[in-house]
Amino acid sequence: METTAISKPQYSPVINKPVLGIETSCDETGVALLRWEPDAPGRGLLSHTLYSQIKLHAEYGGVVPELASRDHVRKLLPLVREALAQAGLSPADLGGVAYTAGPGLVGALLVGASAARAMAWALGVPAIGVHHMEGHLLAPLLEEDPPEPPFVALLVSGGHSMLVEVKGIGEYRILGDTLDDAAGEAFDKTAKLMGLPYPGGPALAKLAEQGTEGAFRFSRPMTDRPGLDFSFSGLKTQVLLAWQQSDQSEQTRADIARAFEEAIVDTMIIKCRRALQATGAKRLVIAGGVGANKRLRAELAAAGAKDGFKAYFPRLAFCTDNGAMIALAGAIRLAHGQHQDESVQVFPRWDLETLPPAV
Repeated sequence: METTAISKPQYSPVINKPVLGIETSCDETGVALLRWEPDAPGRGLLSHTLYSQIKLHAEYGGVVPELASRDHVRKLLPLVREALAQAGLSPADLGGVAYTAGPGLVGALLVGASAARAMAWALGVPAIGVHHMEGHLLAPLLEEDPPEPPFVALLVSGGHSMLVEVKGIGEYRILGDTLDDAAGEAFDKTAKLMGLPYPGGPALAKLAEQGTEGAFRFSRPMTDRPGLDFSFSGLKTQVLLAWQQSDQSEQTRADIARAFEEAIVDTMIIKCRRALQATGAKRLVIAGGVGANKRLRAELAAAGAKDGFKAYFPRLAFCTDNGAMIALAGAIRLAHGQHQDESVQVFPRWDLETLPPAV
């Protein structure tokens, strides 16, 4: 029996057409529709929907990859339909599909990638796999006052703490990276060892607001030597020892939480100042889940006013994982004629510096 070869379609750049963005890298299913408007990027977002799996994983005290993947299967297509309805669009109106291809949990990534590739194939439109951290890095472009490259980006999430020099979209140089526990991971683990509920990071930050200044003090890791890398595992150990040797009262818990948060924030501010000085940049982008931390936002804004740099933050809804940042990153690349072939590929580990420039 003869088979008919399937020709590979040739796509034109996706300009002035809505792009569907799909995020399924971990424990949140995010979908958004965006039309890339270079002169007014914050006004190009047409709709966004999000489903968080916090309740699903709370029983286990952390993300269970298999359960995460199954829940993405259940929630993704209903969220796509909801996003289309919010925007008043039909699938036929789409110009392209963007999806998170990595880094992340391989099963969760495959759910989004498979659905995205299938939709793109059925609609005859291009699809592109987006680097999750590039999505976070570009999230401030969703705001009314977006940063212009060059700038330095502080990307702080559950799995990453890195400083990146951004000369242009796709032109990235990692200045400093996580050597062990990332900031978000340190928040979550520290909260868990003190008996705080899942997810621990936000719970610890909220508790820290009730802490007494100066009751405890922890080191600012790796700030006593040159370099821009991060390491928070030792800080976590300091907190554990302080907690075990304390009276473990509610006020002590709050005092330790405050001292821990202050150590994390101070460390990141010191490293950001070093990165800005090394690159000569005057703009700093802060993105990722930890970018929602109130103390970090306030202290970096104050440091900028003192040192003469401007700090850019995405709105709180776009600090954590979401489909809008994926739609944005994908739409920019699709507008430059970039897209992938029809194969379904994901990358649980993916070096940000390997991305091509969007030109």
